[in-house]
Amino acid sequence: MILFGATEYVSKQIRVGLVGAGNNTQRKHIPGFQQLAGVELVGVCNARPESTARIAQEFHIPQTYARWEDLIADESLDAVVIGTWPNLHAEVTCAALAAGKHVLCEARMASDLKQARQMLAAAERQPQLTAMVVPSPFGLLHGDYLKSIIDHGFLGDLREVVVLGASDQFWDYSQFLHPRQQRQFSGNNVLALGILHETLTRLIPEPELVYAQSQLFEPARPVEDQVEMGAADIPDSLQVLTRLPGGARAMYHLSGVTLFGPGWHIHLYGSEGTIKIQFDPERESSEQVFTGRHGDPGMRTLKLPDDRLGQWQVEADFIAAIRGERPARLNDFPTALKYMEFTEAVTHSYQSGQPVSLPLA
Repeated sequence: MILFGATEYVSKQIRVGLVGAGNNTQRKHIPGFQQLAGVELVGVCNARPESTARIAQEFHIPQTYARWEDLIADESLDAVVIGTWPNLHAEVTCAALAAGKHVLCEARMASDLKQARQMLAAAERQPQLTAMVVPSPFGLLHGDYLKSIIDHGFLGDLREVVVLGASDQFWDYSQFLHPRQQRQFSGNNVLALGILHETLTRLIPEPELVYAQSQLFEPARPVEDQVEMGAADIPDSLQVLTRLPGGARAMYHLSGVTLFGPGWHIHLYGSEGTIKIQFDPERESSEQVFTGRHGDPGMRTLKLPDDRLGQWQVEADFIAAIRGERPARLNDFPTALKYMEFTEAVTHSYQSGQPVSLPLA
């Protein structure tokens, strides 16, 4: 099946430019595109000229640009991959789409919901173009299988959900201030909230009510190459309660200052069964799943054959969508907008001390 507007890309070489080539772009996107037939990584623009030159040399990318605006203006490019911090996602995405280029934007979608809505509006004005947001890498191995058994009643009626994302990532306050701790770079994204919530909502419905509280225990942090201390302004501890359709409740515990903390988990408790998923933030392709139903002697480790496991294929999915072979599934802009709405509601709640209903007006 060839989708509308994709005919010109069926057989031609697709030329891709990179705006921002940080860790995730280097580990995943660049190798992912370079192994695809008919795809050429043509150019790169990183935050600094020296890092732009290094990336181009290391990954054999022929063209460099002094400004991201110059890359967007290059008429020889078909698509742009945006790997900057969220504060630039909306501006670069809207410019790229207006210039007639397909967009793959790194997660989180934007700094806040307003910017995410601007991105969606820009994509809707260019329906012939593919616009994707990089999905959460967690849950890809077992997600489709778990969704199928949940839909077929494995859990019975969903009653309780527990989401844990608690580690010591920012426990050592002698370490340099990180962009993830600064709203000017990361926006309303707090710790692992967005990535774990997105993973969860592939399995169960979106919440309809949110109540959150937060704390910033260690705001003063040293800044690299500066004498003065900097100030973190994103919480390093966050708790969220939600109400789900049907009456189930969910509890989220996010922390970057939990020494010997529990790690990253999603637990689903139903009237007939339980599913527990454990993630390893350092090894995104590694996850353990435990299942049990009423009458079982205990929970057992889920072991699927290799041909039933999902995998990371973001770059291939993006190119396939451009060529019209299949639509983008993880994640198109409307899907990504949902987790942006959730993080916005969480922010409103912990700032106001009040519950917030979803969807937002």
